[in-house]
Amino acid sequence: MKKDEIDELFARLEGQFDDQEPFGEHQSRFIEKLNSRAGTVPFDRPKNNWWKPIGIAASLLLVGTLSVLFFSTDPSVEEKVAEISPEVSQTEFYFANLIEQQTNELKDLSSPETKKLVDDALSQLTKLERDHKKLTQDLINGGDSKLILSAMITNFQTRIDLLQDVLDKIENIKNSKDYEKNTTI
Repeated sequence: MKKDEIDELFARLEGQFDDQEPFGEHQSRFIEKLNSRAGTVPFDRPKNNWWKPIGIAASLLLVGTLSVLFFSTDPSVEEKVAEISPEVSQTEFYFANLIEQQTNELKDLSSPETKKLVDDALSQLTKLERDHKKLTQDLINGGDSKLILSAMITNFQTRIDLLQDVLDKIENIKNSKDYEKNTTI
């Protein structure tokens, strides 16, 4: 067809074109007819959206569980020992305070003459403290509690005896120094 013939065709059919919207269910009827001729079954989307609330609940549960796991703290070693034996915890507190007081006194009495003695005593205390921590861990891990508790008490007594011996030696050094000053005058 030539261009003139097409223009004539449109001019002749003018006003006869269907330019109205189809009725409301036209598209669904059309798709149904297409599917029935092709032998296919139409896929209908489920009307209920019950997956959304379940998904929200699951994600809130996941976030809650992760936050509890992340922010929960393990009990400290002292709390674990107190669970096993409250008496040990009280005894440990008493001995630890006594040792700390004597250690502070030892550091205060340190002088150039006693520095080597004080440093050696502090080094020995550090070793005994490490041994005590191992004993505490053994107690937590479920070792023979009577034997471990006895070793812990012996460890505390050894530390106290060590500190007392060093303090006595420092006192003797101080007294001998004072005696030398008084005799030379």
